[in-house]
Amino acid sequence: MTFQPFQRRPIAALNAAGRLLARRGATVDLGADALRRRATAATGLPWPDDPDVDEALDMLTSSIIDEAHLSFFGSLVIRARLHGLLTTRLRVAALVAAHPEITETPIEPPIVIAGLQRSGTTMLHRLIAADPDVRAVQSWEVVHLLPGKREKPGRPRLRIAQTRAAEWALRYLNPRFFAIHAVEADGPEEDVLLQEYSLLSQVPEAMLRVPSYARWLAGQDMHASYEYLKLLLQVLARQDHRPRWVLKTPAHLEHLDVLLDVFPDAVIVQTHRDPVRTTASFSSMLAHGHSMFSDEVDAEAVARHWLARNVDMVNRALDVRERRPEVFLDVRYDDLVADPMAQVARIYDAAGFPLTDEVRSEMAEHRESHAQHAHGVHRYSLAEFGLTEDEVSRAYARYRSYFPTTADPPAEPPRAPQGEG
Repeated sequence: MTFQPFQRRPIAALNAAGRLLARRGATVDLGADALRRRATAATGLPWPDDPDVDEALDMLTSSIIDEAHLSFFGSLVIRARLHGLLTTRLRVAALVAAHPEITETPIEPPIVIAGLQRSGTTMLHRLIAADPDVRAVQSWEVVHLLPGKREKPGRPRLRIAQTRAAEWALRYLNPRFFAIHAVEADGPEEDVLLQEYSLLSQVPEAMLRVPSYARWLAGQDMHASYEYLKLLLQVLARQDHRPRWVLKTPAHLEHLDVLLDVFPDAVIVQTHRDPVRTTASFSSMLAHGHSMFSDEVDAEAVARHWLARNVDMVNRALDVRERRPEVFLDVRYDDLVADPMAQVARIYDAAGFPLTDEVRSEMAEHRESHAQHAHGVHRYSLAEFGLTEDEVSRAYARYRSYFPTTADPPAEPPRAPQGEG
């Protein structure tokens, strides 16, 4: 069995029309200069003199243009996405210039969930975010970070509605992706999507084929990315004053040393699940994601690239663990599924968060309202991506020596529970 991408007929027709236009020289301009001009025109704000930001944007856009093989639809979506990133950056800069006290907003030591993809990070993140006193970055905040001019404080209805429309669009465009990782407009989202605003994040690499940008990013000092993440958390704290945060993204595994420089007293919750069990699922999610933006998806190449990336990420995390073991708390996937509240209690104890009966009740209600397979059943296998269990096991040899598992891989392609990521 090989990977089979999904595409709606109207999108396929649009892409076919785009190919005809391209042969006549009509293409979507994704050049950095054009994007800068569009952002300044849309906001009326000047582009800042920041060589580091310009270099990041130049590297990203050139890699997208030269290597991503975007479809016509993909080009339109990516241009809109980049436009949103850049206009938001300009608006944040103007906001901070007008209110410099924002940068003094304290960010209490957060709980940071950082485990390999499909190891229970999403389930745990959403469970903790059900605590009314704990703040998680919401999907609608990621997409629409700043209030509109006419928005009343504490009433972001328009931003939520706009994000819900985007959620419905994603569900229509690729229901298979939605079955793998459901996006909820008013639910918690990964804070790596806030780091994307810094133009220094894994997000483009996860969505598109951008090897040049990925190589360049690997050589960058990521403090700027995490400092910008902190700034955006401070901006969001201005809109919602709850002091306690729960952050989450597997991408943090790569830079836990930098994260701890910026958030020095964070509690790192590392989730664990046998990567032989999770690699196919994550590879499927990525390949389906790539197929929304390009008609040329080499699923095996995507899987092998991210196998190497993830191995490097967990090895970097192990290096930090050896220097700072006291900041880590480990949660095994099977234990999380068997008794979620027991794991939450351990985490709250480590973070010093109160776990009251009211909080327990809210979390129990969340669990009951998020049934498995609510958006369909996700089926996958390593063979779809040209990988074998032995190959994956060998690649993760160091990680598995720290966190051995006795679970045998299932004989049949597994059915992924909703929120397993």
